Formats: sequence, C-alpha cells, structure tokens
Amino acid sequence: MRTFLVNFVIAANLLLVDVATKEAALKSLGGGNSRTVVEGFFDLVLVKNHGCAWGMLQGQVWPLAVFAALALVVLAWKRRTIFSVETLRGDRMVNAFAARAAECMLYAGIAGNLIDRVFRGFVVDMLDFHWGVHHFPCFNVADAYISVAAAILVLLSFRNAK
Repeated sequence: MRTFLVNFVIAANLLLVDVATKEAALKSLGGGNSRTVVEGFFDLVLVKNHGCAWGMLQGQVWPLAVFAALALVVLAWKRRTIFSVETLRGDRMVNAFAARAAECMLYAGIAGNLIDRVFRGFVVDMLDFHWGVHHFPCFNVADAYISVAAAILVLLSFRNAK
C-alpha cells in the first residue's frame, strides 16, 4: 500500500505538469496563435481534440471518458500483476524503477486527458512536430506520458521473453 501511495504522489505531480502545460497553451495559443520553436520541425499550436489518438473517434467524448476511468480503475486494481518485476530478468532495481515510472506515467496521462474530456469536452493538444511534408499528429504531455509508459512496458516484456 505504501508503494501505491508513493506512486500516487508521483503521478499527481506529473498530472500537475500536464494540467499546467494545457492551461498555458489555452492562454497563450488561443485565438489561432502559434509559436515556432524549431523552424521546420516543432511548433506550439492549440488543437481542441474531440476524439482520441490521431483524431480517431471524433465526438465520442463521453465513451472515451468512461473508458479512461475504467482503465484507471483496472490499472490500480491489477497493478501488482501489470507492473510486477518479480518475473523479469536483469537488474531488479532497474526493473522496479522502470515499472514504477511506467505506472506513474500511465496514471498521470490517462487522468490528464480524462480531466480534459470531463471538464472541457475536448482534450487540449499543443505539441506539433513535422518534417517537410511529413506531419505527426498534434499531442500533449499526457499523451507523451502514455506513449513512454507503453514503450517501457514493451521493453520490460522483452526482458522476460525466453
């Protein structure tokens, strides 16, 4: 239980970072403003996403919110199974740190986008990467947390493969 509380505090701090970046984006990028950070590669823009990743499921705010809430409940309920390092090979301390980081980032990322959906009716996206004609869908800090956590969990699963 103590580990869960520590992870909750870490996730809450990560969530605050996500909320703060979204508030800053709404204030400084509202009204069609955008900021070029790295010419031809990275801009800050305001996108009100009424769907999920890559603009899928547009207008399905409440089903996505319910799914996110259920995901948080299942992650917290099954955390000992999902984030277990008992069966992983390699350095136990490294595995435990990676699993804890993934757990905290998943909680914060899911909660951050859930808060947007419930209180705004859309998710605030602002990070816009592109290279020539290639354009990556705009995303936010919560999306980055979820993506990095998923990558960590995939890498940890490879460590256990025989």
